Amino acid sequence: MNIDEFASKVMEGLKRANRKLVENAALNDRSLIVGDNKGGFKAVPAKELLKKLPQ
Repeated sequence: MNIDEFASKVMEGLKRANRKLVENAALNDRSLIVGDNKGGFKAVPAKELLKKLPQ
């Protein structure tokens, strides 16, 4: 396995883990803290984040 294949698999795993985290938070009606490009952060309802995530 070369580095590109490895990096691709790692990124796919991160996407899956992120989606699972947001789905579980949405089921429990929770918010998650997300950062912006300016170094700030805010709480966002997980249900809103789930709408923006790719399948």
